[in-house]
Amino acid sequence: MSAFMGEVVGTMLLILLGCGVCAGGTLVRSKSKDSGWIVITVGWGVGVAMGGYAVGSISGAHLNPAVTIAYACVGKFPWSAVGGYIVAQMIGAIIGATLVWLAYLPHWAQTENKAEKLGVFATAPAIKNTPANLITEIIGTFVLVVGGLGIGTNQLAPGLGSLLWGILVLGIGLSLGGPTGYAINPARDLGPRIAHAILPIAGKGDSDWEYAWIPVVGPVIGGVLGGFFFLTFFGA
Repeated sequence: MSAFMGEVVGTMLLILLGCGVCAGGTLVRSKSKDSGWIVITVGWGVGVAMGGYAVGSISGAHLNPAVTIAYACVGKFPWSAVGGYIVAQMIGAIIGATLVWLAYLPHWAQTENKAEKLGVFATAPAIKNTPANLITEIIGTFVLVVGGLGIGTNQLAPGLGSLLWGILVLGIGLSLGGPTGYAINPARDLGPRIAHAILPIAGKGDSDWEYAWIPVVGPVIGGVLGGFFFLTFFGA
């Protein structure tokens, strides 16, 4: 149960800080409105690092179903625990997104653009092209898993691993995030998208379920490919 709660809390922190920086940069009359892509990518990187520091010693801080599935595929995590971790990550993501809604409560009614409100919670492509969008998410998550496994092969000072994971996510956002908003994590997109659908957000539009499968399927494929790539060329 402690590992389950660890994934809930860690993913909640990730989404609270990640979607929170999106809200700050997007919503009308926010003091950080229009702060730009670098601020958003730094916010997500810090969210990953803080989630890792908070629960890394409890659950390993996967915070991402694609990471959990990839690690199980290469023998670094038991398949019997995969389902519980994914459920915990989804619960944490929905809670984190709900807290973002509450933190910015007066700003939703001030913001007229429905797509921008959804963008606080979920990703969307800059250019809608299903094959290209899927490939982008596959590549981004491939880098995440290969990089993360590589971090784990180094002799690191205690606590440095979470910081490096945050830097890795920052780098992916800066380099590969432009086409789709770099979900690279099914829970990161699907959990907040569910929250967007069910919360009484002032003036919201639809939750774009037509696109929603891409940031779920793409990261899973990319994560599994990244895991097997690392196992094949560098060993367990």
